[in-house]
Amino acid sequence: MECQKQNNLERCNCTYKGCPKKGICCECLQYHLKNKQLPACCFPEEAEATYDRSFEKFAQVWHLK
Repeated sequence: MECQKQNNLERCNCTYKGCPKKGICCECLQYHLKNKQLPACCFPEEAEATYDRSFEKFAQVWHLK
């Protein structure tokens, strides 16, 4: 499968400017899961801007607690 980086960038809401994985979803997801986090695309804009990508923040944002 060929990476669709350009298409991914159009939908990516990650605000971390220096991210080398931006638009490369498979690497982004692997990185965040390894660190017990979720990627920016799992969060609404306001929550994403906090850079708290924890599972706890995800549950809080989506009212799952």
